[in-house]
Amino acid sequence: MATVAKKFLPLLDRVLVLRSEAITKTASGIVIPEKAQAKVLQATVVAVGPGPRNQNGEHVPLAVKAGDTVLLPEYGGTKVELDDQKEYHLFREGDILAKIQA
Repeated sequence: MATVAKKFLPLLDRVLVLRSEAITKTASGIVIPEKAQAKVLQATVVAVGPGPRNQNGEHVPLAVKAGDTVLLPEYGGTKVELDDQKEYHLFREGDILAKIQA
């Protein structure tokens, strides 16, 4: 993920995230069909922009940073496919619902 953050730098208040993997098997080993899997709403922040500008033209830092785990809305964001064949999503900071503490 560190190389992705160096190649792809979000602008202003944008946040690049990698969604967590969906649960595909139950604890007892039963495989869950793709249509029955719940949509994953947790993600890990990969890269963040410098933040929006205030009235003085200075950047206001974002509340999240790379490595944070966040809660996303069910819909929204822009899908981004990069070199490592993983599916990333780009959200505005205001669209992120919460930061999850470990």
